[in-house]
Amino acid sequence: MENFPKQTYRNRTNIYGANGKLSLIIPTDHSGGRTFKDLKISYADHWQKHHWKSLKSAYQSSPYFEFYEDQLIEIYKKEEKFLLDLNLKSISIIQKMLKTEKAYSLNSDYEKIPQAEDFRNYFSTKKETEFQMEDYYQLFTDKYGFLKDLSIIDLVCNKGPESITYLKNII
Repeated sequence: MENFPKQTYRNRTNIYGANGKLSLIIPTDHSGGRTFKDLKISYADHWQKHHWKSLKSAYQSSPYFEFYEDQLIEIYKKEEKFLLDLNLKSISIIQKMLKTEKAYSLNSDYEKIPQAEDFRNYFSTKKETEFQMEDYYQLFTDKYGFLKDLSIIDLVCNKGPESITYLKNII
């Protein structure tokens, strides 16, 4: 129910490409309201095709990309109308890949100060997160070193079934 804040991870993620960190941004339709639940995705630029090519290029040589490829492509097959729907579908697919289910709920009203822990502004695209994590193997580590703040896809493609154990160990 919040207003859509620009330049956040609500419509973007980063992956580790051959030339370093690469942002994948889902374009939004700027007509109408700015409530996150009503924010429409723009399909004028065929971003799905570009994102998929970028993911394949970045991760096809990773140890587990082939294992998860059929599940990952499901994120891009259907043109979801709203950004929230695409995000929820992506969460569902990632949870299946990780073989975990974390419950979540959606608000029916905007809560300026939520009762639950508030992570809405915890992660910023403008600065590196303070979240500490151990380095893990990434394809281009030799060239650029370990990169933080990447999509969960980076972890899954590089660590595979060990990803959930890795996540549990850093919490």
